[in-house]
Amino acid sequence: MAAHPSPASEFASTGADSVFDASTLERTLGQRLHPARWIGWRLRLLLAAALLGSVGLFLLIRDLTAIAHVDAVWRANSQGQLELVASNDPRLQALEGHQLLGIAGADGAVLVVDSLALQRSPRWLIDDAQRVRHAQLQDRLAQLFSQPEVRLFFRDGAMVEMKPQARGAGGLGALFWLLCALALVLYLIGMVVVLARPTVRNLIYALMALCQCGNLLFIAIESAPGLGMPAGFARWDLLARIAFDLVTGAALVHATSVHPRVLPGRRIVSGLAWLVALVLISATAAGVVPQLWWQVQGATIGYGVAAIILLSWSYRIEPNPFAIVLRRFGVVGLGTLMLLTVAIWVADRQPGMQFNIAAVGSVIWYVFLASLLLLVPFLSRSQQVMREFSMLAGISTVATSLDLLFVAVFSLGQFASLTLSLFLSLGVYAGARQWILNQMLGNHMLTTERMFEQLYRIAREVEAHPEKTGELLSRLLRELFEPLEVMQIERFSRHTRVVGDGSTMLVPVPALAEDADTQPRAVVLRFAHRGKRMFTLEDARLTDRIVEQLRRAVAFDKAVEQGRSEERARIAQDLHDDIGARLLTLMYKASNPEMEDYVRHTLQDLKTLTRGLAASSHRLTHAAAEWKADITQRLSAAHCDLHWSFSCDRDLVLTVVQWSALTRMLRELVSNTISHSQASQVDIDILFEGDVFTLRVSDDGIGRNPQSWSHGLGLGGVRKRVKLLGGEVEWRDNQPRGICCSVRIRELSAQK
Repeated sequence: MAAHPSPASEFASTGADSVFDASTLERTLGQRLHPARWIGWRLRLLLAAALLGSVGLFLLIRDLTAIAHVDAVWRANSQGQLELVASNDPRLQALEGHQLLGIAGADGAVLVVDSLALQRSPRWLIDDAQRVRHAQLQDRLAQLFSQPEVRLFFRDGAMVEMKPQARGAGGLGALFWLLCALALVLYLIGMVVVLARPTVRNLIYALMALCQCGNLLFIAIESAPGLGMPAGFARWDLLARIAFDLVTGAALVHATSVHPRVLPGRRIVSGLAWLVALVLISATAAGVVPQLWWQVQGATIGYGVAAIILLSWSYRIEPNPFAIVLRRFGVVGLGTLMLLTVAIWVADRQPGMQFNIAAVGSVIWYVFLASLLLLVPFLSRSQQVMREFSMLAGISTVATSLDLLFVAVFSLGQFASLTLSLFLSLGVYAGARQWILNQMLGNHMLTTERMFEQLYRIAREVEAHPEKTGELLSRLLRELFEPLEVMQIERFSRHTRVVGDGSTMLVPVPALAEDADTQPRAVVLRFAHRGKRMFTLEDARLTDRIVEQLRRAVAFDKAVEQGRSEERARIAQDLHDDIGARLLTLMYKASNPEMEDYVRHTLQDLKTLTRGLAASSHRLTHAAAEWKADITQRLSAAHCDLHWSFSCDRDLVLTVVQWSALTRMLRELVSNTISHSQASQVDIDILFEGDVFTLRVSDDGIGRNPQSWSHGLGLGGVRKRVKLLGGEVEWRDNQPRGICCSVRIRELSAQK
């Protein structure tokens, strides 16, 4: 990837259909909901919505607590009759375990009751005639309990006269309060989402949330223990619950056609979904739909299948991990609904069993769906939440499905069925836990050792090339998260942020060097782990820690280099002040001209050395000039000619380590020629081209067959210094006479 790609760059790893519009990025990336935005009309509307929901829930509870009922708990036996389980009334406690035959009011007419009286919602009754009878039975029970006194008739001939009492808050049951609390939370989340950004997608989400709030409230009303419901409730329950389910299904299809990617033909798809829902709701209200339960279940399951197909299509066009996560949750939810449908169908001819399956299974299904809706706005917020919800959803779905099937198909008792289903579910969980986590969240991550190795290498490269900080950081993040798209944009951001429903992460490029580009930039990563996982807040925090560690590594290297420079400067100063002064005195006191000339050359070498140590860097052209002057002087003293050639395509800045190694290499090679070759001419060619440094030193002396040489401190030191710079050295015979030494160092600018 280039260091500064254009905003609309498309990378080779990205599919042709996954084109990223940088203008959209500039408009939407990182637009946090600052508290100031909630001080105006949004806050007022949210408070009004919260107040409206709370008042509505309070009025509902007030009306329910005033409804009269008989304080007794009933269950259906295998013959479809009602048995008294428990009661706080002493007159009924003596009849616990007895079967109830009928209930009579002041008019003396006896209402025969059976297990159908415990079926609170007609939504889960398969037979149309049974649904009509259920509504009549519930209306008649409401009329009876509204009278001052009722009589209960039992199979053994016992009769008990009871005065129906108001339920009160304690008579609503614990499940009622839990479901109401969940409904209120879901309602408020829906309001927050739509007020935060009033878009079509958020409006669709709010509509689904409101529908499931309605379902939860109806289930809460139905969960009140005992017999009897509010007058007319059964008829309203059927139409409302069917409408809630169909509207949720149509909204789901509409949402998946526009999010996470707008699909071709979305208007046709969403239009058909809404048309089917409208037709079925209207036909249900008119009472002209035969086999109503099957048609509603078929439409609901069809909506789920359509949503999964649309998410798969969206993922094929653009591999957004949000689509694949939603598809996995959709498969789990659809599987649960289909198993519930099969279980109710199998148990249709066993009244007591049908009531248990419909009551328990439907509650779990709707609570799961509501929990999923609660989770959707926070999918990219916490990987831990996603992990725990995935595990909970998986094990609860398996346990519930197995429990329903064991009861319906094998006629197991409740305790035996629940125990066996939990045992098998825990076994499946233990055996497939890691696979489930890998499928849900992905498991690829750099090892700690490799991460620190990458950080150290990039810190050294940033120190050498601060203008490439963005490119180097992108390379590290690409290896860490394996995104499908990586680009750089000009945008300021203090911290790493996850945007776009977890599909995108915005990472600020730190200014890690003083001479770095001052223009604020950021690295944009899209579609983590090749589009199979979403970015989370944990990823953002990890990235911030990586950037901070990179910043510290660069600062540490700078501090170390500064310490080295200061120590070199101190040593150079000491050499100049002490050894230099002594050599100067020795030169003036030399006993003969040869000794004076030798000391003068030694003093010149010392000046070159101290000047090199004191400088933090050296330009290659300046160093070459110093090398030429020094070598010319030394060869002249040895009565040897120098043929010098130097060429470079750019002037490289050498570090002290590089300058010192090259200087000592050249000095040792020239010293070796002067000492052993008896040469009359030395040729030195230096070429720096394409980041490759080439040095060739040849002479016309008496040396031959270098392969047979024993390398002592001199030639061994040359090899070590060449290796330190990452190069290679070779000695060979020069034609027609002498020796040629070749040094080749690749990527000299990177060896810093």
